[in-house]
Amino acid sequence: MSEESKVAIGLRGIKVANSTISTVHKDGTGLYYRGYTIEDLAEKSSFEEVAYMLIYGHLPNKDEYKNWVQKLKEGRKIPQDVKNVLAQLPKDANPMAVLQVGVSALGIMEPEEKFQGKEISARLIGALPTILGYWYHTSRGQPVPESEEETIAGYTLHMLTGKKPDPLETQMLNVSLILYAEHGFNASTFTARVVASTLADYYSSITAAIGALSGPLHGGANEKAIRMLLTFNDPEDAKNKIMEMLAQKEKVMGFGHGVYKIADPRHAIIMQWAEKLAQLKQREDLLELAKTVITVMKEEKNLFPNVDFITGVVYYLAGIDIPLYTPIFVIGRSSGWSAHIFEQREDNKLIRPRANYVGPEYQEYIPIDQR
Repeated sequence: MSEESKVAIGLRGIKVANSTISTVHKDGTGLYYRGYTIEDLAEKSSFEEVAYMLIYGHLPNKDEYKNWVQKLKEGRKIPQDVKNVLAQLPKDANPMAVLQVGVSALGIMEPEEKFQGKEISARLIGALPTILGYWYHTSRGQPVPESEEETIAGYTLHMLTGKKPDPLETQMLNVSLILYAEHGFNASTFTARVVASTLADYYSSITAAIGALSGPLHGGANEKAIRMLLTFNDPEDAKNKIMEMLAQKEKVMGFGHGVYKIADPRHAIIMQWAEKLAQLKQREDLLELAKTVITVMKEEKNLFPNVDFITGVVYYLAGIDIPLYTPIFVIGRSSGWSAHIFEQREDNKLIRPRANYVGPEYQEYIPIDQR
């Protein structure tokens, strides 16, 4: 077998490390975090508890949970110097770039050496909604909310919308953060591990992961999906326009997945919350448009919706500004990134793959005056 024939473009199907953090079932359906099904976690747990379990390897007892939640709350406060940096960023800045700047600034003000063990992860997870919310409101000349919400989900909603969230909205976002918390060696997580393998600091690994997630082939599908849905007048119009998109070979965002073969198990979970929120907000019409697209994509392309397709709907119904959807993904996935950074450090080996060189074997150098 030639060297070229061994190349797996994009590393598809290549296993590059052992991990105990999460896995998709061998049949390409279910999702497990450290052995717990995503269904059980979404129904019975909180994002705080799931984050702890991913990072520390076990579900917390009462004392561990209490201490962890307290650390997360303490992490909400960011230094004035970080606020000063955020205040200089324009309101039309890419929110993902804002998060990168905020995390980098935090890393300068509070180096990793200041923290013991894995406590830095609580600092970061707690700070992300504050970084995002502070920039969002300050850049628009609005007062920054002073939120006393107990949970990360409630705090995030309050910081982003500026209003005290409805309990159903908070429950929805809690589930959403759990669904986004971890997903194996996806592009951003692998990026975090690559950077961590160089023995770079924690903040560098996180900012690199945010950069990877900012790309439209990884994050952002929920934003594109809701923008598309909002252009449809009614189910018939939705069907006609999707058929037209397919005829023109345009990509319909939020469908299919690189790992799942039959269905994305996260979709069915978040769809339940879409039903509840649509009823609460009296926006069953929007959900009906989404269901129409799902039907057409199944019938015409045999493609299933992934979690992003409906998170765009629930975030919209909760009153969150569309450009903030992928940053919410960051808040959830920061727990998984943290778990992978720490796991990489436990048995570290520099990640350094080779390229299959297909360029010229030899070229004679020609002096510049002879070219």
